[in-house]
Parts: sequence; C-alpha cells; structure tokens
Amino acid sequence: MMLPAPNLDDRTFQQLVDDAKRFIADRCPTWTNHNVSDPGVTLVETFAWMTDLLLYRLNRVPDRNYVRFLDLVGVRLFPPVAARAEVSFRLSAQQDATVRIAKGTVVSTRRTATERAIEFTTMADLDIVPARSVVVASSVDGETLRDHTRELGFGSGFACFDERPKAGDALYIGFDRPAPSLIVLLRFTCMVSGHGIDPLRPPLRWEAWDGRRWSRCSLEQDTTNGLNTTGVIELHLPRTHGVRDVGGVTSAWLRCRVVERRGVPAYRESPRIVSVVGAAVGGDVDAVHGAQVAGAVLGISEGVAGQTFRLSQVPVPTTSEPIVIEVSADDTRRNALPAGLPSASPAALPTTAPTGSVAVPAGDGSAPDSPDGNGNGSGAGTETADGWSVWQLVDSFASSGPDDRHVMVDPTTGVVGFGPLVRLADGSVRQYGAVPPKGSVVRVRPYQTGGGRIGNVVARSLNTLRSSIPYVAAVYNRQPASGGVDGETIEEAKVRGPLALRHRDRAVTAEDFEVLARQAAPETARVRCVVEESGQDAGAVRVLVVPRAAGADGRLALTELVVPDTTGEAIRGYLDARRVVGVRVSVEPPRYVGVTVVARLRCAATAHPDRVREDALTALYRFLNPVSGGPDGTGWPFGRAVHVGDVFGVLQAVSGVAYVDEALLFQANPVTRERFSRVERLDLPPTSLVFSFEHQIDAVRAQAAG
Repeated sequence: MMLPAPNLDDRTFQQLVDDAKRFIADRCPTWTNHNVSDPGVTLVETFAWMTDLLLYRLNRVPDRNYVRFLDLVGVRLFPPVAARAEVSFRLSAQQDATVRIAKGTVVSTRRTATERAIEFTTMADLDIVPARSVVVASSVDGETLRDHTRELGFGSGFACFDERPKAGDALYIGFDRPAPSLIVLLRFTCMVSGHGIDPLRPPLRWEAWDGRRWSRCSLEQDTTNGLNTTGVIELHLPRTHGVRDVGGVTSAWLRCRVVERRGVPAYRESPRIVSVVGAAVGGDVDAVHGAQVAGAVLGISEGVAGQTFRLSQVPVPTTSEPIVIEVSADDTRRNALPAGLPSASPAALPTTAPTGSVAVPAGDGSAPDSPDGNGNGSGAGTETADGWSVWQLVDSFASSGPDDRHVMVDPTTGVVGFGPLVRLADGSVRQYGAVPPKGSVVRVRPYQTGGGRIGNVVARSLNTLRSSIPYVAAVYNRQPASGGVDGETIEEAKVRGPLALRHRDRAVTAEDFEVLARQAAPETARVRCVVEESGQDAGAVRVLVVPRAAGADGRLALTELVVPDTTGEAIRGYLDARRVVGVRVSVEPPRYVGVTVVARLRCAATAHPDRVREDALTALYRFLNPVSGGPDGTGWPFGRAVHVGDVFGVLQAVSGVAYVDEALLFQANPVTRERFSRVERLDLPPTSLVFSFEHQIDAVRAQAAG
C-alpha cells in the first residue's frame, strides 16, 4: 500500500496557463490574441507543462525530508508533555516509625485484556512520619484557647464551639510534629447535640497552619455527620504544615472552623465531643506519566567534531527532569565500561546518580551562566566527585566556544549531538562546543520517557503499586491526571514553521508572545496576549494562560483552571529571554466570570424529561466553557458577551426539546457562590472568559393539544 503523496502546490496545468494569460493582459494589453494557434500561447503552454512536471516532483517529497528541511531552519518537532497527578499512599495502619516512599516509585492503572497499564512515577521522596494528636482545644473569641485535653474520654464530653455557634468558632487539634503532605485520620466519639444543620453539608471548614497562614485542607471523608455521631474524618494536609503558637500552646495545629455559607443551615447548638484521636495514615506526592529508564552508556567518543549518539528509548517528555549527559575523564576511561563490554556497545548503569554530581541544565534550556538566556554561554560543564563531567544542555551551538562543554539533545528523536566544526568564509575553521576526548565514555543518567494525552487518566484509576512497599495498603489518585499532550505532528509543524521564521525566536508583537508561550508550555490549552494601553501599566504585556482541562461533560471546577507554578515559571523565563528590552511581561490566568442559566423546557411527547434535563445541562456546560466551548468549540472567545439568545439557541437544539418556555441569565461569583441580578446580556472585558456555574434546568412534558 502506497502512502498518499503530500500536495504542496495544488495548481494544475490549466490553472498555470490561465494565470499566465492574466499576467499577459495586465502587463502587455496590446497582446489580445490568446488562441492556441498563437506562437506566444504555445510557449506559455510549454512552460506551464514544464512547471507542472516540477510540481509533480515537488509533491512527492516525503514527510521525512520535510522534517529535515524544518530542522535546517531550526524548527524541531515538539516532544509530548507528560501528565501529572497527585498520588495518595494509604498505610494499613498507623506506624511507630517513619515509612518512606522513595522517589521513582511506579504506580499504574490496572491492566486489562484490551488496555495496557499506564505508568506514573513519583517525583520526590515521601516520608510518612508517625505524627499523633497530643492537644485538643477550642476557641470562641479567636484569641483565648480552652484546653480540653484532660476532658477527653470522661463524662458527657465538651462543647467544641460556643453555646450558640457562630462564624469563627473553632476546634483545635495539635499534633506532636508537623505532617506535611500527609493524610491524617481523626477518630471522633461524639454525642448528638449539634442540632439545626444538614448532616451532609455541615457549615465547617478544616484548616491547617502552613507556616504563613491557615490553609484549607482537602476532606477525604467525614462519617461524623457534622461532629454529631461517632465516626472518622480523613484530611489531606498542605505541603508546608508547620508549628505555631496558639493561645500560648505550641503545636502543629489543625482546626475545624464554623463558617457561613449561603443556603447551608447553621448550628443551633454546639456539638459535644467525648474523645478524639488523630494519627498520620498516609501521604500525597506528585507523580508524572512515564517510565523510568535506567542510565546507560551511549558509546565511545572518537575525538571528532559533530559526533552523535542516540538514546535507547524516546520520546522524553518536556515536563520531566532534564537529561544529564556525562563524559568520563582521562583517568576514568579504562574503568568506565563494565568488564567484558565491547567499546561500541551500550550497557546498563546503576539507576542512582553518581555521588557528588550536580545537574546544571534548566527546564527551559537556559543555564545560570548563560548571558543570552538561550542556554549558550561560557559554561564548561560540572566536574563530579568520581571523575565524570556533566555537560551542559543547550538549544544551539551558535554561542558555544571551542572549550565549552555543551551538548544538544533532541527529546523527540533521542539524538545526542556534540559541537560541529564549521569552515568560515575566510577559509579558517571554528569549533562550536568542545569535543569529548578520544576514547572517553559518553553516558546518560536515568531519565524518563512517555507522555501524551493517554496519561490524562480519570480519578481513582492509578490504583496499582508496581513494587511492594511495607505497610502500604492502597494507592490512588484523588483528582484526574491533567496536562498530558501528544507530541507535535508534521502537519502542525508545517503551520508553525513559517511563524517561527517570521518572528525569529523573538517576542515583538502580541502574536509572537502567544506563539512563544505555547512553545514554552505546550500543555496549555489557550494563550492570549493583551497589551495595556493606558494607566500606570501602559505598555506592559499580560500573557493570559488557560490550562488544559477536560472535565466530565464539559463541567469544570475552578481549581482545574489554576495555572501550575511550574508552567507559569517556564513561560515567564522563556519570554523574559526573548522579549524586547524594557518590556514588562506578566504571566497570569484570565479573569473568569461566572454565569448561571435558569431555564424551563417543554419536552416532546416521546421524550423523557429527566433525560432531556441532563442533555440540556451538558449542552450548556459544553457551550459556556472557557477551554472547549464557544460557537466554534475551541474555547469561549476572550471578551465575547453572553446573550440570552445564545442560551435559547443551545437549548432549542437539544434532542427531545419541543420549545424553550423560559430562559434566564444571571452573573454569579463561583468563589463566594453568590448570584447577582438577572441580565439579558452579560458583557465581558477583553481579558475575561465565561465560566459555567450551577445551571438549573426544569424539563416538563408539553401540554397535549386541546
């Protein structure tokens, strides 16, 4: 089966002839005889025939050659981006000693007969320390601390809030040590006394001191019905949980605070607690999609310029740690290869990095000693304690001197290249980047491979531990993995290539900032550049970034639209090295304006109202979506107003809807959950996007005729 040939120029023979005749009429109006019998027209048709043959040959250029053409002008295919997820490790029971989850631990989805397992690798060590509760107290005025530790387990318990609980009353639980990133299980023995609340939605908020402020804790489960019945509460603590003095007592504090929420009933009487015991039973750690590849010898240097090697497994996702290339020193060459290994064959090395070694590459390709921000400078690599030198990763050898230990790595193809020897116009030669000595061993440290959209797995799907760890009973991801993006295709590179040549890797126009921001962080869904035209910030450039978030049926949580710190720093550093001198650049999310639709639908006689209601809600959430909504399905346009007519059109197109009886449009605040007055048109500033918030649909059957 032959591959389809690309059509780089689709003009036919007749179109070429017609174009030539139009040029004749424009440049030589006195030539009016365009019949085929005219000798001049015969020449035109002859050259059109020759051009048609050239176009035919040009269209047979394969994609591999096209990639090489792009590589010559400095355009390389983007590697995939690996998805990230927070993985929770749950112990079988609280332990008396610290349990360590080592960096590089692999968890995966469950393998089935039709789907292979998707692996994630932890990015840091996780120490589950044996933290336990030692102090229980309460406060009703925000200052005075009432210690109830001695009252635990006796009598009818104690009132954890004021007699008539009010916002700000708090129950404090102090631990003997900080428990950063850990899962804490609190076992309560309570008496039914906290009347007036909805047990499924108690007006409570759990917080922990993170070293600077009280940070909200993620609630895993609560079986106490608002501190009214005996049960457990499981919390995920922040990563910087620390010690603080509260009311003269120093401890690693948690607190349960009474809050006011719209539509949530308040306490009429304080709950009473008989006993409470807390302990750390697990922890959370970030993991990235991909498999860990052991370090390996890439080959032996021949001492010539421009020598290349190749990684054994590709691609290398952009969100993983930078690849580290090492070259053996003179006195370590004979001991660099394992015994019995041929000099040209690669071999596996220990997965641990050499002692005392330091990785110098930065995530955006720049280095600390790079004067131009492009990873090019006078750095000479880093010597390690065991005689190996770490060579600095660069994007180009353009500014590399003959003594600079620079190396280029293509994460898509896995090609590792050293500096070339270039002949100059005067006949002399110049070496760009140092050349590894002849006979030296070139090796790569352990790195990661993988990435792509396949890593955007749903919540609770990372439930398999690939290696046995003592006391670990379960592993899971509470939130869906996000950020995974497939590698760039050739068709996408064909579109980006001319743009890259036009702005020449420099940010001058607003479009340049948008293109470069996508290059720095391909995992983003949308990028918009806005220039302030007035005020004290006139001339400043604001780069608005929308992260990639899928959501179920278009429904997004506001937390899914938060730009990760790593993404923001990568974009900011990439643009800062390419901006015009004097231009101020800020990277931030757009302002999200909440919108709520309240509608009543009349269903067709054969339609089921519940099904119509769910379909209508799905249609609204998908249409009023900042990532994938809007009229063209590419995200709600920046600054586009929301009309009630848009809502009527979306609802009327839902299958089973006879007609839309009524549709109301409200602006809402998704943070405070406040709904404002009704509007016919919701105007958005140029830096804002719409955000769907708690739409309400009432679907009823249409009345029968007569």
